[in-house]
Amino acid sequence: MSYTSKVLEEAKSKNPNEPEFHQAMTEILNTLQPFADANPAYEKAGILERLVEPERVIIFRVPWIDDNGKTRVNKGYRVQFNSVIGPYKGGLRFHPSVSLSIVKFLGFEQIFKNALTGLPIGGGKGGSDFDPKGKSDREIMGFCQSFMTELSRHIGVNTDVPAGDIGVGAREIGYMYGQYRRLSNRFEGVLTGKGLIWGGSLARTEATGYGLVYLVDEMLRQNAHSLEGKTIVVSGSGNVAIYATQKAQQLGGKVVALSDSGGYVYDADGIDLSAVKEIKEVKRGRISEYVNYRPNAVYTEGKGIWSIKCDIALPCATQNELNEDDAKLLVKNGCIAVGEGANMPSTLEATEVFLKNKVLFAPGKAANAGGVATSALEMSQNSTRLSWDFETVDSKLKEIMVNIFNNINSAAKEAGCENNFVAGANIAGFKKVADAMLQQGVI
Repeated sequence: MSYTSKVLEEAKSKNPNEPEFHQAMTEILNTLQPFADANPAYEKAGILERLVEPERVIIFRVPWIDDNGKTRVNKGYRVQFNSVIGPYKGGLRFHPSVSLSIVKFLGFEQIFKNALTGLPIGGGKGGSDFDPKGKSDREIMGFCQSFMTELSRHIGVNTDVPAGDIGVGAREIGYMYGQYRRLSNRFEGVLTGKGLIWGGSLARTEATGYGLVYLVDEMLRQNAHSLEGKTIVVSGSGNVAIYATQKAQQLGGKVVALSDSGGYVYDADGIDLSAVKEIKEVKRGRISEYVNYRPNAVYTEGKGIWSIKCDIALPCATQNELNEDDAKLLVKNGCIAVGEGANMPSTLEATEVFLKNKVLFAPGKAANAGGVATSALEMSQNSTRLSWDFETVDSKLKEIMVNIFNNINSAAKEAGCENNFVAGANIAGFKKVADAMLQQGVI
């Protein structure tokens, strides 16, 4: 049995009933097998055994009082997975689906994603099964303050710097930061995604979506294609989807569809982004309302967005949203490229379909690294008490994303699997982390 297979089997047995975490480990370890086998020093030092085991897992209760005076209790998590190249860095997700398995899956991915940015940040993730939808601002503030009361014991500017994720935007970051400052009596960059007037960074809102398109554009360019004139389908209609759409439109692409948990909208004339922003960012409404702005658009309830014919697919909603059948349909309809804007939105089976059919496929740990990269740039600005203009941050983001693609492309070629950017991303990220672990000894 190979080293990677042995570690994967043992890790699954030690962590039962965690399917999302198993999926993340399987995807990474299977692609690492030839590379790990060719470098026995990793097995001798137990690198993989240490990588799949978080350095620290924190689980805590979060009591809060709703508007009716009833006490509610949710579960909070912070998985501090690996800090070998820098302080733990990764978002907080507030969503009913949050579990230990999902947080470990996201945190494990974050190790390699953060390594690919070239910046000194380790991997972590956290969140709660609290659902902000339908809650008042007062309820959300109360929950965030309670959540941070415990989390503040475990984070710090040189230890762990959380950010936002699904269900955690500027409002939630603000409430949590206020509570952290209240408890610690310190004003420091312990969270990213902060408001611009109190330490946030320009371009952070746009970063994940912009970064996705920068990397996909570079991938296309180096394979004799371009975004210009291409038909694009984007799933989701949150922050990542909105700004991926914006940048794709700026570069000449035509985005024709967006979605949310209720269904999807198709606009053959191209998505009117101003309408989407008003619905989602101002009204906090549903994508179904889009047809009120564009009568020629068509709204369809449920899943099925990947049935729309397109040249480029950008899944930007959530994990495992694009399955094997969806992938086959995209291939049948002539899709030439897929860029993952969410964390592992394609199932393992879907990824295999894309690779087998030579679809240019940019995995999430590379393609959606723009958000965490810009969070690290926010950390740099906080450390120097400076604020860079939008163009400076955006320029640095583009440079980082182009470098990520070049690194994963080179790693894939060196491994003898040209244009397999899944393998390239896993190998490039793993090598940086694993070599740092070797140099720092068994800790």
